[in-house]
Amino acid sequence: MEVIPAVDIMSRKVVRLVRGDPQSAKSYENLGDPLTLARKWESQGARTIHVIDLDATLGMGSNLDLIDEIVRQIGVSIQVGGGIRSLSKARILLGKGAYRAILGSLAFKEPSAVKTLLDEFGDDRVVVALDNLDGVVMVHGWKTSARVTVDDAVTDFSKLGVNLFLVTSVGRDGTMSGPDFDALARLCRRGISVMAAGGIGSLEDLVGLKRLGLYGVVVGKALYEGSFTLREALRTVEEE
Repeated sequence: MEVIPAVDIMSRKVVRLVRGDPQSAKSYENLGDPLTLARKWESQGARTIHVIDLDATLGMGSNLDLIDEIVRQIGVSIQVGGGIRSLSKARILLGKGAYRAILGSLAFKEPSAVKTLLDEFGDDRVVVALDNLDGVVMVHGWKTSARVTVDDAVTDFSKLGVNLFLVTSVGRDGTMSGPDFDALARLCRRGISVMAAGGIGSLEDLVGLKRLGLYGVVVGKALYEGSFTLREALRTVEEE
């Protein structure tokens, strides 16, 4: 299981939200700017870094130039999400060197765009985000229900050729209260590659997730708050 550290960007700063609420934004300027933090994760052994444009997610602007700089200057894979709501933007990101594009709202509004990107770039470079509240997928910055369950969405997108899903528990995101083990276990049994996000707060959480057979886990606030270091997380997962 890969441990994937997050760089969440708002107003060109590193921040974290709780349950996607912009009013809950906490700045982590003590960690440096987004590029500095990405360099830190790279130096500590990350193979992939998870970069999210919260301004684009919330319709408040864009940090695309900053993300381009991170992609250019960091030597490991960068997966990018947040506000990728058109096929052209996804193509631009992937064409400029982002290793993966994470698609949420676009995937549910225009599934044909997902198929197009799979055909052009391959199934390891396209991630469908299943941000969910009590098992129902949420889109548009987690404000609107897509009116489909996570399980049904997996069925539909698997038919298109999607193999990699980012499953985020909206209710747990930014809380460090623990991941939704039951839901993640059920999805892993379906034979798809699952990246989990939301609620990770301890090294024990990582051990539990690895035992489920996850492809990867995205960790943000627990690293920002110093609950454990990335090196400790990588070592724990490797030794488990």
